[in-house]
Amino acid sequence: MRKAILMGTLAALSVAAVAKTTITVKGSDTMVIMAQRWAETYMTAHPDVVLQVTGGGSGTGISALINGSTDICDASRPMKASERENLKTRYSSLGVEIKAAKDGLSVYLNDQNAVEALSLDQLLSIYTGEVTNWKDVGGPDAKIVVYGRENNSGTYVFFRDNVLKGKDYTSTMQSLPGTAAVVNAVAKDKFGIGYGGAAYGKGIKFAKIKKDANAPGIAPSAETIKDGSYPLTRYLYMYLRARPTGEIKKYIDWTLSPEGQAVVTQVGYFPVK
Repeated sequence: MRKAILMGTLAALSVAAVAKTTITVKGSDTMVIMAQRWAETYMTAHPDVVLQVTGGGSGTGISALINGSTDICDASRPMKASERENLKTRYSSLGVEIKAAKDGLSVYLNDQNAVEALSLDQLLSIYTGEVTNWKDVGGPDAKIVVYGRENNSGTYVFFRDNVLKGKDYTSTMQSLPGTAAVVNAVAKDKFGIGYGGAAYGKGIKFAKIKKDANAPGIAPSAETIKDGSYPLTRYLYMYLRARPTGEIKKYIDWTLSPEGQAVVTQVGYFPVK
């Protein structure tokens, strides 16, 4: 009898030992490398918590937040009013927005491209198809090969809204499923151009961005992001359905702590504090 009780107690303790809190994070492809590093670091110090991180794009993450299939949505753009209304209809809440990091949305060029800087107007002309040859923006006589993201991407939306001023992308743009794919394409294409988060900028060079034709070209850096002089500075967000509590609140608080923000810097983004 005592043996049976002891075994039952040990079994209960064993179950308690392995019981963990699972937190799901889904959304921005731009943020996924940062979210994964956050998760790895946090779980090392908190073995009772499991963080499941997946990408798919900001739009995908926001849809998952609305339909209840993720706890945290990562987004590289602000939620739209219509998306907040969908949250309100379903959960009687407009959601909670958390500014988790800063990014310098970067324009990628092949290392062999002679162009060093582009103005916002030149980018608009390239990505709407008005300019199709590098010679028209100070480069060689060669066709510009335009790469970008798919329309479920927050980066796609941000670039369209802030660079193209709401205009449509050129029909010749090659839409790729992730930022890493854009970087890889530009790295292999001497005459390619792409855009995405600063943390992905490996094997390519960043174009310096000019606010107008007479302004100096500014590269994304910790200094230019902090002082706001880089023209394409943006926030990276986490969204929740309601104010966080329990383990989710502890995790969110940690990402905004000096330790969590140090991870932001390590992966190539910029802290909010």
